[in-house]
Amino acid sequence: VQLQASGGGLVQAGGSLRLSCAASGRTFSSYAMVWFRQAPGKEREFVAAINRSGGSTLYADSVKGRFTISRDNAKNTVYLQMNILKPEDTAVYYCTTTIKIISRMPNDYHYWGQGTLVTVSS
Repeated sequence: VQLQASGGGLVQAGGSLRLSCAASGRTFSSYAMVWFRQAPGKEREFVAAINRSGGSTLYADSVKGRFTISRDNAKNTVYLQMNILKPEDTAVYYCTTTIKIISRMPNDYHYWGQGTLVTVSS
């Protein structure tokens, strides 16, 4: 499977960005999709996940109420709408996929895109 994340950039605190992750190489609608992020000098951490149909979502407490994950199975793409961004949201954001139960642990995933950098200035 190939995963291509995009949409990162530099934004001021309080601003918004929408990340996209295009997937290929497998039946997109058969797999849950998950976003992680990794800040400089820190471990990769769970951000948000969405099940196969898009009917169920899961968020890290740090982004709940600010970020929204969604998917378009017709376009093989998952999105992460990020609002009210904070400097602590600065990180490289990665998407991944799983056919198993959604996990918050990055080691449980095998396929990673190249990531997209989000920088939030104060």
